[in-house]
Amino acid sequence: MRTLLTLSAAALLLSSCGGADEATVETADGESVDYSVDSDNGDTQIRISGDNGEEMVINSGSGAASDLPAGYSLYPGASVVQTTSMNQGDGQGALVIMESDASPAEMVRFYRQQAEAAGVQIQMEMNANGTMMIGGESESGGTFSFNASPSSSGTTGQLVVGQSLN
Repeated sequence: MRTLLTLSAAALLLSSCGGADEATVETADGESVDYSVDSDNGDTQIRISGDNGEEMVINSGSGAASDLPAGYSLYPGASVVQTTSMNQGDGQGALVIMESDASPAEMVRFYRQQAEAAGVQIQMEMNANGTMMIGGESESGGTFSFNASPSSSGTTGQLVVGQSLN
């Protein structure tokens, strides 16, 4: 999985630089990995597959769907700035950057409730210069973090959630 994550980052960088649409690379441990990049109107889909048949799909962009794990939703009234979702056989994850008229405290309260309802135990809280952040994990392998910062348009929030599908 670490190999696929490393290659996904490399493929995402290549897609932003106008790199090859398809390629096969050999990793340091001799594994053959195929990837394809499809960019359309600023949105990108990357597919990465290894010798073992494992595949990862990454969708990213301003128009990409917010594919959040069960139990999580977009903050009411927020506008999506950027999304990235990753799906792999044993798990899925999402990053959503959003803007809202709500305060950082209101947004943090909303996502704390969703995280706790999903079984996440909040293990980290921070409040510095108006920026608030919370994060934690669930016993089933789910991960969660939410960061909210004041901005010229209200509040910019960054939600990162992941869950194991095992």
